[in-house]
Amino acid sequence: MADISEKSSGRALLAGFCWFLAFEVVAFYGLRYLTSGLGESNQDQPENTIVSNWVKTMVFFVAHLVLVIAAMLVLSNRLPRRYRGQVMGWFYLALAMSFVLIIPLFG
Repeated sequence: MADISEKSSGRALLAGFCWFLAFEVVAFYGLRYLTSGLGESNQDQPENTIVSNWVKTMVFFVAHLVLVIAAMLVLSNRLPRRYRGQVMGWFYLALAMSFVLIIPLFG
């Protein structure tokens, strides 16, 4: 009987989604501020190289990955058992979001 897991309710999924959005917004603006000194603001320069923007991208990816893994570890230990099933789904979605967040980072 220990293998039977309770499914999360619709309200729990909605609350998880709201917390996920809040986390991603705070993480994006925090990392945007952290990486604001890196990269070129004007991409259309004749002497522009990809190196400085590559550094900004990699710092953003690694820092976002660290934040997501830390959040997953904390949540998997702190949440009640019936909500832990959501953690991996939000984790995979956050990994996909790191690629999406690069677009507004350079916009």
